[in-house]
Amino acid sequence: MKNFEAKVRQVLAQFRVLQQENADLYADLEGKDEEIKKLKAELVQSKNDYNNLKLAKMIEISDADIQTSKMKITQLVREINKCINILSTSSETEGSDINE
Repeated sequence: MKNFEAKVRQVLAQFRVLQQENADLYADLEGKDEEIKKLKAELVQSKNDYNNLKLAKMIEISDADIQTSKMKITQLVREINKCINILSTSSETEGSDINE
């Protein structure tokens, strides 16, 4: 009977140890779950920041190119006006040759 009582005490002691270990593991698991939630939130925020930076960079490039684009358009308009003047002059010259 003493042998049985000793084994029961041993099993109860081992049960308490395992119970404590189980509680520790659950606490650790909850901590890890909180850390995962925090890291997911940081990831979402980082993705949003990255997308905002990409958008800002695209706008920055567009603003820098506006002046250059305006200058190119102005130059093209001048060239078109020159061509129109040349064509107008050519038409008038050819028209006067036909009338003569």
